[in-house]
Amino acid sequence: MVVGGGFAGLAVVRGLAGAPVRVTLIDRQNHHVFQPLLYQVATAALSPAQIAAPIRRIFKSQPNVEVVMGRVDGLDADARQVSVVRADGSVEAIGYDALVLAAGATHSYFGNDGWAAHAPGLKTIDDAVEIRRRFLVAFEAAEREEDAKRRRALLTFVVIGAGPTGVELAGAISEISRTVIRRDFRRIDTGSARVVLIEAMDRVLPAMRPMSSRKAADQLRELGVELRVATRVVGIDANGVAIQGGSRIDAGCVLWAAGVRASAIGAMLGAETDQAGRVVVAPDLSVPGRTEIFVAGDLASVEMVRGAKDAAKKVPGVAPAAMQMGRFVAAQIRARVERGWDTPATSGVEERSRFVYRDKGTLATIGRARAVGEVLGMNLSGFIAWAFWALVHVMFLVGFRNRWVVMWDWSWDYVFFERGARLITGQKGHEVTKKGE
Repeated sequence: MVVGGGFAGLAVVRGLAGAPVRVTLIDRQNHHVFQPLLYQVATAALSPAQIAAPIRRIFKSQPNVEVVMGRVDGLDADARQVSVVRADGSVEAIGYDALVLAAGATHSYFGNDGWAAHAPGLKTIDDAVEIRRRFLVAFEAAEREEDAKRRRALLTFVVIGAGPTGVELAGAISEISRTVIRRDFRRIDTGSARVVLIEAMDRVLPAMRPMSSRKAADQLRELGVELRVATRVVGIDANGVAIQGGSRIDAGCVLWAAGVRASAIGAMLGAETDQAGRVVVAPDLSVPGRTEIFVAGDLASVEMVRGAKDAAKKVPGVAPAAMQMGRFVAAQIRARVERGWDTPATSGVEERSRFVYRDKGTLATIGRARAVGEVLGMNLSGFIAWAFWALVHVMFLVGFRNRWVVMWDWSWDYVFFERGARLITGQKGHEVTKKGE
């Protein structure tokens, strides 16, 4: 049984293709989402279907896979079964011989969960559509606003957190405001929009090298993004954010990219977890004392194996790491099935069963022909980093059709400064119409 249809879950299931096992894949959604491109849906560059694929379609040619759409709300490790709430509301107990938890992570507001209503995060298609709605509605509201001070606030966009997602969102919003939609409105100059990127650490992209951070900061400033590093947000409401020290920024749209916490399913195990709720796993990614349960992806807390000085460093919550963990877990399960599930491994096999993360590099895009990257020891920036980022992301998209469509849309946008998915939809998509009528 595999819980979670993200990068890690899909890698596990694919790794078990042709193995003498039956695989049950459970996910609360019926689709797999390419999360690194969610920000492009949120900023109207791509449509949701371009970065997502139905899970059943992905595995239509793998006969040993059964897909269950549902939410796991209980786990009995002693009985080896999970309780699943299906899409129709019915509850079913499903048993397993081996369990892989790959449910990923969600937003963390560091104990201030009330902020979520005013500053949505970006983890799902629904999140991206909601952010796109808020982003575009702010311009619509500013177009009709007569009061100059209020119009200025509506044209202010605050992004909290300057990791890759925050940098990408801030850069895209600023670029769109200054180029793509500037001729769409009659009463406002969208190029005057203020984009503020707030980071509690002392630099943007704090997980990357200082040189990459400096280059990213320079490129963000070129796009007109206002950087506020070493700055903490202490309050968020419907009209903006409060900053530590007493200052305030009134804004028409506030977005959250500052933290994540592991899925709650990890706590159901009763195993040790770290501060982010990730399950602390053994070197082979199994749960200590539960050799039949594995944890992979963002839900796993795994130490880097890169020498004594880096022993305490954790494997990052990025797509390449999740895919590597998924393939590793699939190999572990295959090996155990081949030798007999309850047959102890030899010392030689045991030595090879330690997961080692192979870091192939980090990339972060900022805007049109703007990006930074650290690949194979090299520092990249500008157009080269952006082109490499685009190539890598297209390669990992699920489905040939999605790759072709995304490449076409990116090429069109690059040449004509266009964004074709500027649709105000979602749960509150008719809010402006209702107020106006």
